[in-house]
Amino acid sequence: MTQQDIAVRGESHARGWRGIGAGFVVKLLLMAVVNALGVAVVLAAWQAESWVVLGASVVLLVLADWIYFTRRALPLKYLFPGLAFLAVFQIFVLGYTAYVAFTNYGTGHAGSMQQAVDAALIQDERRDPASPEYPLAIVESDGALGFAIADDGAVRVGTADQPLETAPGAVLGSSGAPESVPGWEVVPRAEVLTDTDLQERVSALRVPVSEDAEDGSIRTREGATGAVYTSTLEWDAEEETFTDSETGVVYAPSEDGRFVAADGTALATGWYVGVGFDNFVRAVTDADLAGPLLQVTAWTFAFAVLTVLTSFGLGLLFAIIYNDERVRGRKVLRTLMILPYAFPAFMSALLWRGMLNSEFGVVNDLFFFGADITWLGDPVLAKAAVLWVNLWLSYPYWFLVCTGALQALPSDTLEAATIDGAGRWRRFRSIILPQLLVSTAPLAISSFAFNFNNFTIIYMLTEGGPAFLGNSGLGATDILISAIYRISGVSGGSADYGLASALSIVVFIVIGVISALAFRQTRKLEEFQ
Repeated sequence: MTQQDIAVRGESHARGWRGIGAGFVVKLLLMAVVNALGVAVVLAAWQAESWVVLGASVVLLVLADWIYFTRRALPLKYLFPGLAFLAVFQIFVLGYTAYVAFTNYGTGHAGSMQQAVDAALIQDERRDPASPEYPLAIVESDGALGFAIADDGAVRVGTADQPLETAPGAVLGSSGAPESVPGWEVVPRAEVLTDTDLQERVSALRVPVSEDAEDGSIRTREGATGAVYTSTLEWDAEEETFTDSETGVVYAPSEDGRFVAADGTALATGWYVGVGFDNFVRAVTDADLAGPLLQVTAWTFAFAVLTVLTSFGLGLLFAIIYNDERVRGRKVLRTLMILPYAFPAFMSALLWRGMLNSEFGVVNDLFFFGADITWLGDPVLAKAAVLWVNLWLSYPYWFLVCTGALQALPSDTLEAATIDGAGRWRRFRSIILPQLLVSTAPLAISSFAFNFNNFTIIYMLTEGGPAFLGNSGLGATDILISAIYRISGVSGGSADYGLASALSIVVFIVIGVISALAFRQTRKLEEFQ
């Protein structure tokens, strides 16, 4: 080996080491970021006492470090990110939903027992007769309102989430109230008196005196002075009971997560506990829910099936028409046909909602001579309107799919059938449709699953209405997913996350079973290939 070869090889090795060094530094920086985020999640889970999240975070973090700092497990270096996202955003979400389905988590049962204790003490607060009136100023920091009070020459400041603490460097004004507080902006008294919204926020604000909820909180009526408000309920941590100091009534914890007295009365705030299959049973036995949910379920299946059949049929019809070479301007016409598919679905639904308005909608004015037809107020007409609008939105998709499938069909088979004397209908029924279904049947199954959960069209067009009679809160055009949305209380009102999660699990199982059976049946179509 010559000296030149040795020099070239040495330079090559040096270049390789430099490349490896740069790559390792980049990997080290990326893993430093990953570890920093992972440690932050672990600490947050530790502080929130969320042991499942903490354990899963530690496992994922340790696996990530081992996989990316070992020379083995090369396939896992590429698979791990996808597996981690699958575990976090699919498996965990599904598992947590299943967990909530077996609890009474919802309005009045939204936290732990300790949170329920703190909430009960807060809700029952009344002014402490022994409390002095503290000169007070309204302060603000990063959009959060707080109170700054003058207490024996010192200034203490806090917010609804931060108990009172001493504010060094604060200055008192001539009225005795704090005039300036470092780190806080003192809201002018005149602004408090003239701003109605601000007055409501100030009146509703309570600032805890300390970390112990039994010490009460500072409240104010006029925004100039504040006093301590304490609860008439006394909490016994050992017995886990509340005692009303005025009436002597004792409230003890019950199996359903409430504090209940001997006469059956209960405090407003409870905590979530496991209830087994009660949510699933309640969905079919509750007098207010069972009937409406049955109608919603039937309409959900009808809506999904009819949408797939009508949109597929119309899309296939147009695809056959515009696949004929004798049609002039096919490219322009095809472009016009897919325009509804190019618009956002929620905007199209809102547009149709205005067009179908019984008072000023153009549908009544132009096509029904100004007749007062309540398209969205009558249960039958509202369902017909939903199907029509969804057909208008869906058929362009099937038009595109069927056009591509038709152009991919072997022409020699159709030519042979034509020579044998088969007519158009026979060629379509025996050759075109079976071969078309081979490629479109899986898409039809996915379309069914999509429309089974098509929340957008329902909510934007009818909001599930018109409403059923009774107290269910559901409507004639609600499908299961919009019914779950209503029951969850996200849109306002009482929330029942346990029941909503139970129904979500049912929907997941139904779609999974139907999809599995449908995909199994589509295998039979392969014999036409």
